[in-house]
Amino acid sequence: MGKEIIIGVIPVIIAFLVFIGVNVAPLIIAAMIISFLAFFVMRQGGMSIGQKKTTVETPKTKVKFNQIGGQERAKKELREALDFLIHKDTLKEYGIRPLKGLLLTGPPGTGKTLMAKAAANYTNSAFVAASGSQFVEMYVGVGAQRIRDLFKEAKQKAEKNNQESAIIFIDEIDVLGGKREGSQHREYDQTLNQLLTEMDGITTSEHPRILMIAATNRADMLDDALLRPGRFDRQIVVDLPDMKARKQILEIHVKNKPLADDVDIEAIARDTFNFSGAQLESVTNEAAIYAFRDKSKVITQSHFSHAIDKVMMGEQTDRESTAEERERVANHELGHAIVSEVVRPLSVSQVSLRPRGQALGYVRQSPQQDRYLYTLENLEQQIMIALGGAVAEEMLYGGRSTGSRNDFEQALHLVNTIIDSGLSRLGIVKMDMVGKEALHEERQRILNDLLDSTRKVLTEHFPVFQHALNHLLREEVLNGEQFRIMLEEARALPKQSKVEEIEARRMKA
Repeated sequence: MGKEIIIGVIPVIIAFLVFIGVNVAPLIIAAMIISFLAFFVMRQGGMSIGQKKTTVETPKTKVKFNQIGGQERAKKELREALDFLIHKDTLKEYGIRPLKGLLLTGPPGTGKTLMAKAAANYTNSAFVAASGSQFVEMYVGVGAQRIRDLFKEAKQKAEKNNQESAIIFIDEIDVLGGKREGSQHREYDQTLNQLLTEMDGITTSEHPRILMIAATNRADMLDDALLRPGRFDRQIVVDLPDMKARKQILEIHVKNKPLADDVDIEAIARDTFNFSGAQLESVTNEAAIYAFRDKSKVITQSHFSHAIDKVMMGEQTDRESTAEERERVANHELGHAIVSEVVRPLSVSQVSLRPRGQALGYVRQSPQQDRYLYTLENLEQQIMIALGGAVAEEMLYGGRSTGSRNDFEQALHLVNTIIDSGLSRLGIVKMDMVGKEALHEERQRILNDLLDSTRKVLTEHFPVFQHALNHLLREEVLNGEQFRIMLEEARALPKQSKVEEIEARRMKA
């Protein structure tokens, strides 16, 4: 309101002065210069009025380590580093230099921010948080000033709360601390230099003691000066949870949710291989939403199944396919499912004909155990599963469709992995040191051999297409148990009848 009054009064005063004969030109010029200087100073961060806050207002954290599912190794490493902050008197006896910084690295959604909050609670430290992107602006000196303010605020907050330590958490530090490029000067190089200076000066103040925790998904992009010992002394990997950890995370997130008796948390954990903690939380939330939509008083296993599909593939779409397309997609997905179940028994969790995201249909697999090391046999099995859809189309319709494009991309990636890992006939090689023709021939050999193997598997279990197709077209979903029953029935048929059925279906197509 005050601004509006001033804006209205100033023109009236100027008009009055002009009316009585006063030369107002010098006053107008002086006012313009003062306004420009005030604006420039505020943009530099030199004035507190209107200045952007560096940190996010964070109340005292109540997150505890036992509330974070999984990540036992990472939590153990972090607690050990934090004990140095708590038992500072013992450090002096051993001559241990206090740690200045901890770097949490890992994929998005794995709990890096939660662990930083738990660290502040564990050490009873003041906690201030910021994001790397908040420090990067076009205006000279703004980022460096905010770095200084960040450390100053952490000290003030600790002193105000009578706490002996403070933790500064910077998320997305790769935005701020990226590698500097030769002689080229960038504005955020100055911000990075200020951060390095502040970290070097951490030990000059014994009270309150400051510990910096930073998080990034791209540790390889960070500047070497930031990673050297004496700055970020520990790098702790916060990786995707394994089977046991996924079960723990799910159990934490379903505590406040009404579950039906048929809910199997272990099965859900098995179906969510490679899910992050954030995705698992989303699964439990989406399952509750599905139950709410159905007006069900409890969340059932089917609700969790729909939730996994949504988080993995996206929301169900309204694409309407022709009857011919639906049948072709169904047979394509059954081809994937048959090969998957033959080469990896009990791996198929669900075959679906419901469009989600960009997919017209999909097969959800649930590995019986998490695998991080792959043999040649494992990789060949994955390639056969990827090729199963295209081979099924060839057998049934005499040709392929564009729906196999992503499958081929996946298969070629796996073939390159075989060659690059020294598992092919070329032996131990480096891809860029082998001729294109030799690489092409080896790729074709691997793919052709596996195409023949895939074709043989589908021929042996061909009757499954007829039995499962009708169910899939009618219900749109075929669960793993139903599919395995159909597979066993197909295996019991004589070989001759399978060959005859292939020919009959091909003639019909």
